[in-house]
Amino acid sequence: MADTQNLTLSLPRDLIKQVKRVAVERETSISALLTEALSRIADEDRRYSAARKRALAAMKAARSLGTGGHRTWTRDELHER
Repeated sequence: MADTQNLTLSLPRDLIKQVKRVAVERETSISALLTEALSRIADEDRRYSAARKRALAAMKAARSLGTGGHRTWTRDELHER
């Protein structure tokens, strides 16, 4: 079993009642529900950070478009009709 630590939370009474019902329906504890929810949040954050890092690296390593970094067209040329 993973190393655990107690945590005190202050939650609205109505929310606690709802969560207790959910825990009973799922045959689990509020603690287990919170562990699952917080683990999901932490995993989503980790995956988002990794994706952001990959996207930034891809932008920095973008292929050259052959313009040497200089625009070779004008706005009017792009919007000619």
